[in-house]
Amino acid sequence: MSKQAEQFMGRIEELIINWRRHLHQYPELSFQEAETSRWIAGQLEQLGCQPLTNIGGHGIIVTIDSHRPGPTVALRADIDALPIQDEKDCTYRSRHSNVMHACGHDGHTAALLAIAAYYQDNKDWVGVRKLIFQPAEEVSPGGAASMIKAGALQGVDVIYGVHLWTPLDIGSCSSVSGAFMSTADEFIIDIFGKGGHGGLPHQSVDAIIAGTALVHSVQTIVSRNVNPLQPAVITIGSIHAGSAPNVIAERCQLKGTIRSFDEPTRQYMQHRLEDVIQHVCALYQTEYKYELREGYPTLVNNKEETQRFFEVARAQFGEENTIQAQPITIAEDFSYYLQQIPGCFMFVGAGNDAAGASYPHHHPMFDIDERAIAYSARLLIGMAESYCAEHK
Repeated sequence: MSKQAEQFMGRIEELIINWRRHLHQYPELSFQEAETSRWIAGQLEQLGCQPLTNIGGHGIIVTIDSHRPGPTVALRADIDALPIQDEKDCTYRSRHSNVMHACGHDGHTAALLAIAAYYQDNKDWVGVRKLIFQPAEEVSPGGAASMIKAGALQGVDVIYGVHLWTPLDIGSCSSVSGAFMSTADEFIIDIFGKGGHGGLPHQSVDAIIAGTALVHSVQTIVSRNVNPLQPAVITIGSIHAGSAPNVIAERCQLKGTIRSFDEPTRQYMQHRLEDVIQHVCALYQTEYKYELREGYPTLVNNKEETQRFFEVARAQFGEENTIQAQPITIAEDFSYYLQQIPGCFMFVGAGNDAAGASYPHHHPMFDIDERAIAYSARLLIGMAESYCAEHK
């Protein structure tokens, strides 16, 4: 079956790349993927599929039945883009200002379309394949939870997903059993002081002073309160205050994220953060508002399905190119699927300096080695076939 999938992907390689490049040129942000969803549904119909659309928003589900008894395996791709200006100089550069596929979701979608084409063309398999084209992975609360609520996992025995990953070289892949990707909770802190003249600071309460002190103090939560053997990160990613050089700012707003791998550490950091905010703001005689938005849970790979990944990957990629991953403090709403049923989330290498695929994810110059799309499609097919062979 692996050889059959490899040959099929080779035959439709140009089509796969065309799919990806179309998606790259016409990206849409999370929760706004209406045209993307319509385009995907159109491609699926041309392949002979009967897609169910508007699932949990702009999601699409395709069920392909072999009409031979066997398990139901779900395979998932995300379809949304990011609010980033595409700065590449190429024919498939994004045509939408400040919107870009800077994370590889266009490649994920193209791979799942290729899988649909494969199963429509080849009936020498058993069971059912449920293909999930999911919107809104990039922005909490994400699209996975709403698709699950709409019945995406109904009757499904196992689920697999892939992320194209430029830090890994083309031709390699990785995963890890257990906790793989962290939580990512977002917070907004508004600090309120008393504005005034820059030359009369004693008549004002400077919100910037409190804000900058808070940036430093927040870093002590991880460095001095969390066990150093327990991974955790707090990042202040945005700070906005003031409007003129001679005006003391009345308001300062900070935005950031809290990341961890276990629930006790997560809860502790959430509460400790508010303690620090309260005391720093009191020290600088300011008021505050603290808003916490809980994000995705920890992505935990099933032990047995991760072992399956290593077996399938070694056969396809080779022993030397199948890598034991380290947990990473990046969040993924595929975690919601894995809370419901067994499965495995995997990285497939898409990096290649010679092809310009050397920039990190979420970078304006981000690109992938497009050969990785077919590699990821073959890996997902291999996982599905291995599971069905074991669970006839």
